[in-house]
Amino acid sequence: MSDATPTMGDCPSCGSSDANATYHDDGHTYCYSCHKYSRGENAMQPNVIKMDNPASATLKSVGITAGIPERKIKKETASKYNTYIKQSNNITTHHIYQYFDKDGKHVANKVREVQGKKFWSEGNLAGSGLFGENIFAAKGKYVTVCEGEIDAMSAYEMLGSKWPVVSIKNGAASALENCRKSFEYLNKFENVVLCFDNDKPGQEAALKVAELFEASKCKIITLDLKDANEYLKTNQLKKFNDDWWNAKEFTPAGILNLNELGASLYDEKDCHTVQYPWQGLNDKTYGMRTGELVTFTSGAGMGKSSIIRELAHHIMKASDDNIGILAMEESIKNTAFNLMSVEANARLYIKEIRDKFTREQLNDWQEKTIGTGRFYAFDHFGSISNDEILGRVRFMASGLKCKWVILDHLSILVSGQEDNGDERKSIDILMTKLRSLVEATGIGLLLVSHLRRPSGDKGHEDGREVSLSHLRGSASIAHLSDSVIALERNQQAEDEVEANTTTLRILKNRYTGDTGICTHLHYDKETGRMIEISNPFEAEEDDNSNS
Repeated sequence: MSDATPTMGDCPSCGSSDANATYHDDGHTYCYSCHKYSRGENAMQPNVIKMDNPASATLKSVGITAGIPERKIKKETASKYNTYIKQSNNITTHHIYQYFDKDGKHVANKVREVQGKKFWSEGNLAGSGLFGENIFAAKGKYVTVCEGEIDAMSAYEMLGSKWPVVSIKNGAASALENCRKSFEYLNKFENVVLCFDNDKPGQEAALKVAELFEASKCKIITLDLKDANEYLKTNQLKKFNDDWWNAKEFTPAGILNLNELGASLYDEKDCHTVQYPWQGLNDKTYGMRTGELVTFTSGAGMGKSSIIRELAHHIMKASDDNIGILAMEESIKNTAFNLMSVEANARLYIKEIRDKFTREQLNDWQEKTIGTGRFYAFDHFGSISNDEILGRVRFMASGLKCKWVILDHLSILVSGQEDNGDERKSIDILMTKLRSLVEATGIGLLLVSHLRRPSGDKGHEDGREVSLSHLRGSASIAHLSDSVIALERNQQAEDEVEANTTTLRILKNRYTGDTGICTHLHYDKETGRMIEISNPFEAEEDDNSNS
């Protein structure tokens, strides 16, 4: 092997399996698919063959009319496509593909060195149409677009020389640009069939090109082999025709024929459910699910933090899942003590109460909670951007395998932004990103959000009933959440039971549609726990209804 002859292999940039050339004289590489150049250790300057020379350049390459036996291309096909070969000692050394402009004038040659698989062009390749565009009139039922000249001639032969077949000029990387320039030509056919290589660059290019055309016009072939020529070389003409006729009609990303779901319709492995610790809430929601965003909301001092630590502890007890906690208004030590408090049935987050217990007792509760190694908390001090927060959530989900993430709370994230002139817009953006993050990672996100101050004499701290319109900042909180659960409590009630009882009201429930009051939770001052109780206001409500 001479130093000038490259070794062809995989391209780390575009994924092409055989278009990346490594030149052994200085170690530089060049991909003939995506045109990515990589400097070699001994390279003084890029040694890349330019694909487009000035229009004034001489079309000097000439050859003879002949077939291409190593590719099984017949002489008649090569001649029709104005393709010629050069030979040395009866061995084919070069292919010469002629390109024409829209007026039918020969304006460029694309030359392929057979042994080294090097390509270069002469003339004005940029000013030409697609390969083969000059020989087929812009009309008819079908036109097939391939990724290379050899593939175009191969497909034409295998289709019985019946349907027009053309090719893009410089591989998958140029597909969209080439087809856009020749859109007027291609669009005059009833159907455009894309037959690109069976690799990542080829398939991605096909999807981009397909979006140029109106619905139902474009079809994409799913190849079993690398490209069209592989079918021809291995005499699989019938298989190619079957694949061609079975080309799927293009639909934009994200649109799926539901018939394609098949048995996967009943596959729930990606959905993981954990019951809430309170039966009344489970009766209406059927539990918490991964892949959902649940927002808890209330006025100040309604017990959101108490409920959040109950949920985090309960998930730990009811599953083997990892849990991520981003509590923006407390230290990670307080987060740890909050979790231990639920286990201990004591308010360990209060130092004076914590000091009443022995170190052995504290160690035991620590071991049973944070000692499991399944809790991850965000240690945060100072200002932080929303993107940084989103990055932490993404890392908890993907890097730490947290199935559940608790974010407390939304309002502080927005208020911490440098430019907070439009809170509504800021919340819209953040909620959209959080929703996308849930969809991308499949986590269950438990979000805490505050309520806006209501108008009128009675506030939420006085037990005012909460509605979706009371959510602070933006309607996107309600729109993008799968469930919204409000906490209601009259802190000013003279009755101690009433003053320490929180009503849970479901404002939105996408899963079952069941909304309204679901349960009542009593805050036990001795233990710090939220205990589900029967409706303490039932007698009062009955009295009001009888009056």
